[in-house]
Amino acid sequence: MKKLLSAAAFAALLIQPVAAFAKDQEPVKISGPANAKGVTAVTIGAFNVGFIFESIDRTAASGGLMGAFGGTTKAKSELVGVTPAMMQAITDAAYTDFVNQLSAGGYAVHPAADLFGHTALAKTKSQEAPLDINIALEKGSKGKATYFKPGALPSLLMVPGDFQGSGMSSIGINMAAGQASMAFTNYAKASGVGVIDVVYLIDFSQQKRPGAFSFGGLQVNSALSVSADYSRVTLIAQNGKQSVITVKAPVAVEGEFIEKSDATSGTDKVLQSGANVAGGVAAVMGFGGLRFGKTRKFAFTAKPGNYEEGAAKAASLANQMLVGRLSALR
Repeated sequence: MKKLLSAAAFAALLIQPVAAFAKDQEPVKISGPANAKGVTAVTIGAFNVGFIFESIDRTAASGGLMGAFGGTTKAKSELVGVTPAMMQAITDAAYTDFVNQLSAGGYAVHPAADLFGHTALAKTKSQEAPLDINIALEKGSKGKATYFKPGALPSLLMVPGDFQGSGMSSIGINMAAGQASMAFTNYAKASGVGVIDVVYLIDFSQQKRPGAFSFGGLQVNSALSVSADYSRVTLIAQNGKQSVITVKAPVAVEGEFIEKSDATSGTDKVLQSGANVAGGVAAVMGFGGLRFGKTRKFAFTAKPGNYEEGAAKAASLANQMLVGRLSALR
């Protein structure tokens, strides 16, 4: 189970020296750290914020009535009440905050127009904005997310690794990501200016993936966070080599952002309960353990104003962490 970083805990982490973290406590993973050394001028080629609207989480269950059977517990979580305007506002706020933190960290941030007007990007096409992707989460879990770009950037571009698609629908997006990465690399080499790509995935349910279940089923908590493993910053240096800093502990904020309710119908609960009892009785009678599980549906309703504030705060905390680590590599 991943440990969440609350705002208070996160602030405490920031004042600690990097060497003070034990391996299992490190909130980020850094690949190619040496490639960021000496990079002081940058431009932002992509800044995408994804919002999970639906997740289906499964875990193999064990135990049950007399310990005679096990099954699969499934939790389906859905978020409603978040409008495109709300998501755009969160993305714009996160982008502005990121640029400000880069500047405060000593980077010279070049205008995005310099990058997007360069011949290196002449054949690079934007993804549809906003962009809907079926994403693969941890083992046994999947979801649907919508990605927004800030209004300050003319195109929605991704580089390989910015998302993990589920199914055939993401093949074209992956191909486009490879082309965008090459275009960014060519620009960095030609201009001598590093290119930064940022992607955040905002999770609403804080589902404890994978394998988190109790005797009563999966525990679903209402919270907002920048998700681990699916949120990161990529720096493409002037030599074309990359440094990637990936969030490894979800950056979470607590507050009254979302109302949660159990949307499982009474009929479904009765049927599942009956099947589980029948499976236990069959096992006791020597017919073998029948594997029945539970399915629960959770409805999350965003609170306007509160939701935007919470998501923007989580993104700002992630910005602070990632820019701080990037600056340290320089």
